[in-house]
Amino acid sequence: MPHPAESRIEGFYRLDPLERRARVRDFAHLDDATTAALAGGQLGLAKADKMIENVVGSYELPLGVATNFRINGRDHLVPMVVEEPSIVAGASYAARMARESGGFVASHTAPIMIGQIQLIAVADATSAMANIHAHRMQIIESANAQSQSMVARGGGVRDVECHHYADSPMGPMLIVHLLVDCRDAMGANAVNSMCETVAPLLESLSGGQAMLRILSNLTDQRLATAKVRIAPTSLQRDGIAGADVIERILWAHAFAVVDPHRATTHNKGIMNGIDPVIVATGNDWRAIEAGAHAWAARSGRYTSLSHWYRDEQGFLCGELTMPLAVGIVGGATRVHPTAQAALQVLNVAHAGELAEICVCAGLASNLAAMRALATEGIQRGHMALHARQIAMAAGALGDDVAVIAQKMIDMQSIKPATATALLQQIHVLAS
Repeated sequence: MPHPAESRIEGFYRLDPLERRARVRDFAHLDDATTAALAGGQLGLAKADKMIENVVGSYELPLGVATNFRINGRDHLVPMVVEEPSIVAGASYAARMARESGGFVASHTAPIMIGQIQLIAVADATSAMANIHAHRMQIIESANAQSQSMVARGGGVRDVECHHYADSPMGPMLIVHLLVDCRDAMGANAVNSMCETVAPLLESLSGGQAMLRILSNLTDQRLATAKVRIAPTSLQRDGIAGADVIERILWAHAFAVVDPHRATTHNKGIMNGIDPVIVATGNDWRAIEAGAHAWAARSGRYTSLSHWYRDEQGFLCGELTMPLAVGIVGGATRVHPTAQAALQVLNVAHAGELAEICVCAGLASNLAAMRALATEGIQRGHMALHARQIAMAAGALGDDVAVIAQKMIDMQSIKPATATALLQQIHVLAS
């Protein structure tokens, strides 16, 4: 059920962490255990030791919450795990601008993953492909028998495809694709097991030898889309009219469209919004990154993932469609206590809804970065937040962090040496 509260929380950033956590608890109706899990430190060595190899401890990152998100008419507080300053603030600011025009509209396609079986030494590729197609249902049944739980949830293999590469550095190969509906799972383990299961059958049908049997992280049939429409009045700032800000943003977008060097940084700004949600919910951010950048280069030239334009009413319109294979069952999402808590905060009913939230966070982060770049420059807000990290790195604690950060901003010298000197001055005055 939707949370009845609004994600627009006035002055949320002014609260201390305990007060913020209480507001999140109230918004999402969390119990005490789940609320405590948001504080972190609950993974424990025993669980960590079972998640990966050679465990010696655990590594913490800040968990923040982006506010103001309204997606398909429903409010969300969006958990984000990230170390870089300004990302949570930027996404929240952009979501607030979007909110003033109704928020984001999002959608997703069916959760289809692709499993690949590489066949080599196939004497007659044309005949092999025809034989595989003729036995398509046998292949599907064999694969689905490997993951009956997924089939029981309404998923499973939907189709089989063949792709012939007549030439490669090692010679010709035939690649068979299993198109698998993974439902609410990301699906990597299930798809890989299906590929392993049908490999002997495909060897028999093709007369070839199976080599690699693994899923693809270019999930170009498992897409999520976000759209937003921003009024010029929501964009005006520091004496710059909203229409002029839109003009500048469109020039920034055009730069990313034509120049791969700019597109790389532009798309990194999109992933600044997506990756923290992926990490917070225990999903595979590396798979998402790989798929996103492959998708950005699908035309043969690396370009912007997002598309921005001005409509007839003069509003700024943004769209982002990209592969987003996420799950809300299995893997770390069901092992890590904080990942479970993050999913409860989001209150998503299915994996597609989580993908929609992720892509909206990406579009918001993209908008925030372009608006900053096109107006006062990216460093003003970013460095103000970065100053706190510099102060802490110099050894500042408690209230001294904010004092030193503000002094460095006033001096326009946000540097480790400046922070160290200011900290020494505080110690002298206190002695």
